[in-house]
Amino acid sequence: MNFLRKNLIYLVLLIILGIIAFVPSVRTFLKDTFLPVAAVEDAVMVDESDYDVVLKGINVPDTNLKNFRNKNVVFLNFWGTWCAPCREEWPTIQKLYEARKDKVDFVLIAMMDKEESVRKFMKDNNYTAPVYIAESPINGKILPKVYPTTFLLDKNGRILMKETSSKDWNSNSVLKFIDNVTR
Repeated sequence: MNFLRKNLIYLVLLIILGIIAFVPSVRTFLKDTFLPVAAVEDAVMVDESDYDVVLKGINVPDTNLKNFRNKNVVFLNFWGTWCAPCREEWPTIQKLYEARKDKVDFVLIAMMDKEESVRKFMKDNNYTAPVYIAESPINGKILPKVYPTTFLLDKNGRILMKETSSKDWNSNSVLKFIDNVTR
C-alpha cells in the first residue's frame, strides 16, 4: 500500500502513455488535433507542369488536370480495379464525395486499367465520384509509386496531405481537416 501511495503519479502517467500508445483512436485524435498545422506549413508544392495531364472521363466529361488548379481543394486519388486496397477504400471515398463535393474537386484516376473494367466497377457498386483515365504521362511530384496514392492539394498546388495506403476517407478527422482547409 505504501508503494502505491509513493508511486501513484508514475502509475497514472504510465497508464496514460499506455492508452496513447495502444489505442489507435486516441493516438489518431491527438495526432489530428496537434499536427495538421505543421503538416500544412511544411507542405510541398506541385509544379504547374505536373498538372498538365489529359484525362478521359469515365462518368464525367474529358478534361485536363490543370483545369482544377487555382479553383478549389483537389482530392486526387490514383487507384485501380485490380488493387484490393483501392477497392477497400472506395466506399469511404464515395461517402466523402457525397459529403464534400461542394467544397472539394474530386479527381480519381484509374491506373493500369481498361476502360471497360473501370466502367463495370463503377456501375456494379453505384459509385458516382468523378473517375478518369490518364491519356498523357503523369510525372513529377504526383506520379504514384504505390496504389492507392491520394493527395489533398490546395488551390495553389500545395500538398496538404499525402496517403500511400488505404484509408477511411470518411472519418471525422478527414472531414474536419477538409473543413479547416476549405474555409
